[in-house]
Amino acid sequence: MKRKTKAPRRVELRLPPLEPYEGGLEPDGDYDGLELAGLDLAGASGEGARFLDCLVRECALDGARLTGARFLDSRLEAVRGVGTDLSGARLRDAEVREARLGGTQLHGSAWERVLVRGGKWDYPNLRSATLRDVVFEGCVLVEPDFGGAVLERVAFVDCELVGVDFSGARLTDADLRGVRRLEIARGAESLAGAVISSVQLLDLAPVLAARLGVRVED
Repeated sequence: MKRKTKAPRRVELRLPPLEPYEGGLEPDGDYDGLELAGLDLAGASGEGARFLDCLVRECALDGARLTGARFLDSRLEAVRGVGTDLSGARLRDAEVREARLGGTQLHGSAWERVLVRGGKWDYPNLRSATLRDVVFEGCVLVEPDFGGAVLERVAFVDCELVGVDFSGARLTDADLRGVRRLEIARGAESLAGAVISSVQLLDLAPVLAARLGVRVED
């Protein structure tokens, strides 16, 4: 009997009425029911901060230090930044919409019931991250590094994965059929547990053959 791929459990985020917040970030800060809109948070120190029922919208996050931060029942919308440090961060029942991020550090982060919709991420470091019930929808990921990561019930819908690294990753019910451009730079041998389309299989045949040491000659 053919096994059916389990789909991610979709986040259903409903934000309450929010209060505007115009201050900065502090280490271990507690932010509850707030809207942070249009703020320049470049270089901010928000290590270990907790965001509950928050909307972070159109903020600059260049070089912001958010290691170990928690985004719970919150949305990040149209945020932008280079070198944002979110290593060890936790996202649960969260949304990230139309983000434009470069060189974001997300290694060791934990994602649970997260929707990433739209936007472009250049060189995101997701090494050893854990992603469960995550949907990437309509976004572009350039050279994402999933080395040693765990992807369980993760779906990519109408996305581009350019130069992706799956080295040592563990995939379970990872649905890649919705990737319109799939380029695997490393880690093709870790695709066990993923589901791809027949067209994608043909496209990946040279990569898989090279990994297996198979010579193709006509």
